[in-house]
Amino acid sequence: MSKRAFTEGAEYTESTKQQSQNHAVIILASGLSQRLGQPKQLLIKNGEPLITYMTRLAITTNPQAIVVVIPDKHRLIDSAITALENQYSTVQIVVNSQADAGMADSLSLGIETIAALETTSIDRVLIMGVDQVLLDEPHLTALLSGEQPVVASRYDSWQRLKKHQNLDETVSDIIGLPLAIDYNLLRQWQSELIGDKGLRYLIRELPTDQVGDVDNDQLSYDIDTPEQLAFARKLGWLDS
Repeated sequence: MSKRAFTEGAEYTESTKQQSQNHAVIILASGLSQRLGQPKQLLIKNGEPLITYMTRLAITTNPQAIVVVIPDKHRLIDSAITALENQYSTVQIVVNSQADAGMADSLSLGIETIAALETTSIDRVLIMGVDQVLLDEPHLTALLSGEQPVVASRYDSWQRLKKHQNLDETVSDIIGLPLAIDYNLLRQWQSELIGDKGLRYLIRELPTDQVGDVDNDQLSYDIDTPEQLAFARKLGWLDS
């Protein structure tokens, strides 16, 4: 697989800035957080819910549109993101009434929303979740600056990372979110997004020269369980 090295101080070039004006963002935030036992969208980082923190992070990439897919009948999640929707014209909320059907359904809703926009200049889509608490702007910039049809994040699993304190000894084994993908390719794949069959399966079928990746083991730290939440709070990644 073609690898694109990631450095935290990656320069935000004028060409990258121009390219960022031709993309949209889909934030997949409709998960029900069953293993965690509370909505991860409402965990607090730097004084605000994760769903608004991640949306603000997406805004820094200067997209034409940000589609935030949330679960149905979650008043607090709806309220948290509605404030940003009212503040920024690029932010649009989409409610997934079948959030338990899998991530693919939420992604398909996001694609449909972008397709309905009155613009023809979107050529890439940046797809994000809400629980990778160490995600930052330089990483998103690196994804968008890639030239391959798919430029995904590469990182190790939480479990393997805990076993190897020396990160040089780990072998990053996950290719996943966040990722930047050619918009036309995403539209072609939309009909194949069913249930839990997400982009990862489709990306694996692409020739290796069409997939780039950006290494960042900080993305291993997502929040799915109470243990992971306690760990993140202990290190100050999330507010107590």
